[in-house]
Amino acid sequence: MTSPRFLPLLGIAALLAGCTPASDHARSVAAGREAQDRVTVGTVQREIRAGMSGAEVGGVLGSPNIVTTDEQRRETWVYDRISTEQVYSSSEGGAGVLFLGGVGGRAGASSTSQRTLTVIIRYDAAGKVRDFSYRASSF
Repeated sequence: MTSPRFLPLLGIAALLAGCTPASDHARSVAAGREAQDRVTVGTVQREIRAGMSGAEVGGVLGSPNIVTTDEQRRETWVYDRISTEQVYSSSEGGAGVLFLGGVGGRAGASSTSQRTLTVIIRYDAAGKVRDFSYRASSF
């Protein structure tokens, strides 16, 4: 059986357990989204190298958005990603009449951001990566 002098401490602990900062929610959302998209600056920097075949690049980055050829019939692959992220987080905390006389609180935050990433991969006549470039922006 719980001693009556510990009831206020239990109430405060329950109140604090329900309060999660909006920044924690935003980090969770961002981590989940990044795990789903293979075309990132980090992936391009780590995985793409001159001399790779188109099949190897496709295995790393997936299918390109645009495939073109130049006057010498060499392919250029373009990956173009645009994402909009909207995050809203709210936390409610409160305690019933038993603990603090019905005191409660609500906090929230929202954020919207956009990111773009364009990756251009140029192939040589043998179908191997000749060079590549990328540009990322966030606003």
